[in-house]
Amino acid sequence: MEWIPLVKASYGLTEENELLKSLRSGHLQGDGPSTKKVHRFFEDHYKIERALFTTSCTDALELSALLLDLKPGDEVIVPSYTFVSTANAFALRGAKIVFADSRPDHPNVSMDCIRKLITPRTRAVVPVHYAGFACEMDELMKLAEQKNFIVIADAAQAIESTHQGRPTIAWGHMSTLSFHQTKNVSCGEGGMLIVNDKRFSLRAEILREKGTNRAAFFRGEVDKYNCVDMGSSYLASDLLAGVLWGQLQRLPELQSARHKIWKTYAEKLAPLADKVELPKLLPNTEHNAHCYYLVCKNLSERTRLNQFLKDRQIGATFHYISLHKSPYYGPKHDGRELPQSDRYTDGLLRLPLFPTMTDAEVNHVVDSIKAFFS
Repeated sequence: MEWIPLVKASYGLTEENELLKSLRSGHLQGDGPSTKKVHRFFEDHYKIERALFTTSCTDALELSALLLDLKPGDEVIVPSYTFVSTANAFALRGAKIVFADSRPDHPNVSMDCIRKLITPRTRAVVPVHYAGFACEMDELMKLAEQKNFIVIADAAQAIESTHQGRPTIAWGHMSTLSFHQTKNVSCGEGGMLIVNDKRFSLRAEILREKGTNRAAFFRGEVDKYNCVDMGSSYLASDLLAGVLWGQLQRLPELQSARHKIWKTYAEKLAPLADKVELPKLLPNTEHNAHCYYLVCKNLSERTRLNQFLKDRQIGATFHYISLHKSPYYGPKHDGRELPQSDRYTDGLLRLPLFPTMTDAEVNHVVDSIKAFFS
């Protein structure tokens, strides 16, 4: 068996043709014909207020942080078990980062923990939809209304998942998506700010365009454009949008392949449920088969399993490391123990999952895991 990577993007003639269309259009910078197609797709397909294509999910998060107009002493609650961009985007704007623990039954952030952390200084809560499983957004939005804070969902992994029948990205005042090569749809690097609250729609467009009303100028709404706010350049090239538009046209095909693999893992690994923790299906949530993972009993077991798989040409890997114990954020943390975040840090192992993965490759991964635990 040849090496099985953790992820492998699936590109074909559709993406190649759309890239060539973008190249030949003569509009290579941001907000060209392909970007407009991408924006319309998200706004129509997911019934959202505004979609803004960016160079990365990190940039989308930073753009959302700019929209908050954070002041000294403002607090932003984020999970400790997440990628560093979730926290960095708000720390860069001067926010005090308050870390929340994960659920004991799932890597998603704990609503019980969030409730205990809300103070009059809380400006925003940033849930992360781990592996495409939506957080408890209905409860969080009710709490946000009661306590007057903004919800910005890090939905980097959550395209095509739903919560209570609605697209997960349509929950929250804002959401952010990633189109990195490791995601369900990809253009190599790319992201998106999803605006679900009209209050932020026009200003998000302005801040994304370096603080100018340039987009309004190109629509013929003003006779010249000027600097009207503070912003930066978050536009991605229309070439990237062309690749992404090609991927979006293949979305049903890509998703069907991912769900087939996820379901195979779930069914064939189910007999190991007494030996290793398997992903828990959450109520009111349809996941998007972004990734399949195991949670081992401890770091030692995971290390041994990971090496066992690598010896069999399988590219499994651990995921996040608790931010509240990181060299940068550790000294700034308030000292609370976050045991679930640490448990996933030490125990979680992601398995290979990508649309072109063959049945033989999936079965090889399953058989190897069974051999380890036997």
